[in-house]
This record gives sequence, structure tokens and C-alpha cells, in this order.
Amino acid sequence: MTHINTLDPGASPLDYYGFELRRYREAAGLTQRQLGVIINYTGSLIGQIETARKLPTLEFSRRVDAALGTGGLLTRLLDLVLRSQLPSWFQQVAELEARAAEICTFQTQMVHGLFQTEAYARATLATMDGTNLDDRTAVRLARQRIFKKQNPPVAWMILSESALYQEIGGPRVMRGQLASLLACEHNPRINIQILPFAAGAHAGLTGSFTLFRFESDPTIAYTEGYGSGHPTANPNTVEDCSLRYDHLQAAALSIRDSAELIRRVMEERYGEQRDADGDSVAEVQLQQ
Repeated sequence: MTHINTLDPGASPLDYYGFELRRYREAAGLTQRQLGVIINYTGSLIGQIETARKLPTLEFSRRVDAALGTGGLLTRLLDLVLRSQLPSWFQQVAELEARAAEICTFQTQMVHGLFQTEAYARATLATMDGTNLDDRTAVRLARQRIFKKQNPPVAWMILSESALYQEIGGPRVMRGQLASLLACEHNPRINIQILPFAAGAHAGLTGSFTLFRFESDPTIAYTEGYGSGHPTANPNTVEDCSLRYDHLQAAALSIRDSAELIRRVMEERYGEQRDADGDSVAEVQLQQ
């Protein structure tokens, strides 16, 4: 176990966060318990965060910043802390997401992480590995904070119709996920199109991919495998992916028609259905 007296602030963003939290708390003359009373968290949790054994949250960071008068330091550090908890091979991709002016992605089987709800993200992360789900889910969802920036990226997601039917997490989770996609319908900076089954053979048959476009830097094409990611600025690869994306957009439904399809699937496949007694079938299934 890490001892607070030997915590190295240069070891990781999480260690630096804990070091600064302790420094500001002690400068204010507060014990962990006293600070916990002020911000409505336990002193034990504060101790775990100070010793880099627990991830802080956005709400925690904001409360501590306000209580200790840090000028928002811990809240600003949080993005670095959470990004550092991503798999090492994915951290560069998260940085690309944070810097991109435009993100264009095609997804074949499931909703892209930037658009996942908490329940959907948790269900996907639990596949083959149920450890530390709370922290891993929080880390994934933290990537979505790029849309809260003053100048957020423009995002396009072309989603295969099959992903609407790939039941991840159960009917309730899927209904919430599809409702979340529908909530983006009138956001000009987040655009979702569905590639219908009727498109037949299409330019994305080889798999999912993402394009990151920047104000001044070269475009990056990104593909992913099991436990590895492959970003590249190779002009030939970028040109090929860009051409494929253009063809996929041409084959996909319009944004409006895509929303109608999402809405129809949400209601017909994941809508609340009742049995002869008037009870929700979904509720009964969840209780069993």
C-alpha cells in the first residue's frame, strides 16, 4: 500500500492529484474527517484519494476546489487523471479525441464509447472482465466531456443497423441507449446516421474505423483490434478511410430518417410490454 509520506507526485497524474489534495487540505488546517464533513464525503474516501488508491470524481473535485479555494486546480487535473487510467494503448486515442476538430466514426456492432450511456458502457466493459467496473465506467464516460468544451468537436457517427438490435445489457439498457442517441437529433455538432440492412454490401465491410480531423495537423485514421489500437497518419490509409467514409455516408439514412428508425426500434423492440395482469414484462424479467 502506498504511504502518504512517500507519495511521489511525479509518479502519475493520480499521484499528483492526491499530493495536491493533501497539500491544500493541510494548508487549510483541516483533517481528512473535517474536510469530509464540509464536502459531504467520508474522511476515509479522502484518505484513499490522497494515497492514489481511489479515483476522484468530477463532483468530488468541484466540492474540494470550492471548499479549499484551489482556483479549480483539482477539477482541471481530473481529465488528466482519468485519461491516465485508460488502457495504455488507448491513451493516445483519448488525446486525439480531446484535440480533434472533427470526429467521424463508423461502427458495426455497438455504439461508440463517446456516445454510450453509463449503463450501456458498464455492460460492454463487463464482458470478459467484471473487475473495477465503477472506475472503468467512469473513465470511459469522462471521455465524453470533450463535448462540454467551449469549442467542442463536430462528431459524426455512422452506426450499422445491426447495432440497434445487438442487445447489450438487456431491454432497459438498450432503450436508454437509443433514447440517448435520439436526444442528439437536434444538436448540429453531434450527427448520427444509421446504415440500414438494405444497403447490402458496403464500404465498411472490413470493420469499424474512425477519422480524427484537426485544425492544422494531418488527419489520423484509427482502427482497433483486441487489446490494441492502430492510429496512423499514412496518407494512403487516410485517403482510403476517407473515401470509404464518404461512401458510407452516401449509403446511410439521413439524420432525420435515422432518428425515425432508432425511434421505431426503441419502441417496437425495447418498448415497455405488459402481460395479461398489466405488469411490465421487462420489470418481471429483471426481477427473476
